[in-house]
Amino acid sequence: MRINWGTGIVIAFVCFIAFIMYFVVNMMVGDRFNHDLVVEDYYQQELTLQDDIDKEKNSQTLEENVSWKKTAEGILIQFPKSINETQISGIVSLYRPSNKALDFELPIALKNHTLLVPEANLVDGRWNLKVDWTNNGSSYIYKQSLTY
Repeated sequence: MRINWGTGIVIAFVCFIAFIMYFVVNMMVGDRFNHDLVVEDYYQQELTLQDDIDKEKNSQTLEENVSWKKTAEGILIQFPKSINETQISGIVSLYRPSNKALDFELPIALKNHTLLVPEANLVDGRWNLKVDWTNNGSSYIYKQSLTY
């Protein structure tokens, strides 16, 4: 049996489509490829975006903003010294873009205007730090991308 050039082209297209479909199906059902959303309640968080923008504007009016540094014990978050630490409340969130199972939150409990995020909770790599805090009825937010 002889195959002419028209049949050869059709066979080549069918093989190419089968090749592409194999990879598409493999990516969709493969366990090693994680297809998690960034957050589960994406639309709910989108509604609070203006609040975050207002909090960032409030943070820019501070003489001294929140800062962080990497230490042997973990990440040390420094709050402004000009604010009474007993009046500061809020949550520190650490988000791991590559694995949502590593995400965690800590309530703000300060000691000498600092909060330590223990090294035991952290895995080497990229983290998104978000400090959402209030003081005397004013809300502030600090966002930073860091590598631990």
